[in-house]
Amino acid sequence: MNDVAPAPPRRPLRWLLPLIAIAALGAAGWFGWHSWQAREQQANLARDNALQQLTAMQQGLEALRRDQRANARSIQDAAATNRVLRDEVLGLGQRSALLEQNLAQLANSSRQGAQAIHREEAELLLNQAQQRLVYAGDLDGARRLYGLAANALDSIDSPDYLNLRQALIQERNALDALGPGVRARTAAQLDQWAGQLEQLPEHLPMAADTAQPWWQQMLSPLVQIRPADGKVLVARSERIAANDSLQIELSLARAALERGDDKAWQQALDRCDVWLQRLWPDTPQRQQRRAELRQLRAVELRPTLPELGSTLQQLRSMRAAEVTP
Repeated sequence: MNDVAPAPPRRPLRWLLPLIAIAALGAAGWFGWHSWQAREQQANLARDNALQQLTAMQQGLEALRRDQRANARSIQDAAATNRVLRDEVLGLGQRSALLEQNLAQLANSSRQGAQAIHREEAELLLNQAQQRLVYAGDLDGARRLYGLAANALDSIDSPDYLNLRQALIQERNALDALGPGVRARTAAQLDQWAGQLEQLPEHLPMAADTAQPWWQQMLSPLVQIRPADGKVLVARSERIAANDSLQIELSLARAALERGDDKAWQQALDRCDVWLQRLWPDTPQRQQRRAELRQLRAVELRPTLPELGSTLQQLRSMRAAEVTP
């Protein structure tokens, strides 16, 4: 028998191994590519983060530079302010030195210089006191100024000013004798006079012993007949208007009294006398009010005292005598 050659055995693993190797290589390539992509993505993220941090650092650096420039400007301004303050302090020091020098000169000045200062002060105070008396009638202010002038003259220990002190004492005594002043006293009298007008009777009194006719006796329960003055206003509206006019004249009189205007004062009181006769009948009370009004009219609002101004005149004469060679 012929021996049959046996078939060669199949080797499937011979083809499987290359496939496995190829698959392994593909898997390794895919894994490597995936890892590379991941690393690239991480690198991109890190780069972006780094760029963001770099941008933030640049912005912070720019802010720091701005702050630095602002601080530099502030330092420059502070330095300029310090220079100005230093100059001012130096100026104040110089002025203080000048003041100290002037004070030293005043302290070292002679007694005549001190007397001249006190004399000028006394003259100024006396001049102001005279102006207050003449233009404003301010007695209290004038008394205070006279007191200050007396203190200034007392600071001068020269016997040459003894007559001035005596004259000033006489002026102050004359000023104190005026009391509250002519204007204040007259204003109070005028207010008192105006307040007493309401007490004046509006009708003439009837004589008690006068016999009334029979027809007046019959009408007396219904009508009261009184004697009337033809110059006196009777209508209520006329009396109200006349009373308002009287009050206006009193206000004008007070204004003239405050100004010290003698002419306006007398004219206002004359008009008040006219309205007084138109509002109230001729009675003893009205005659008394008119007499008081005439006394007020005769008041001199700017009384002249011979003593006032004598000290100022003597002081000016002394200064003129010293100036004249």
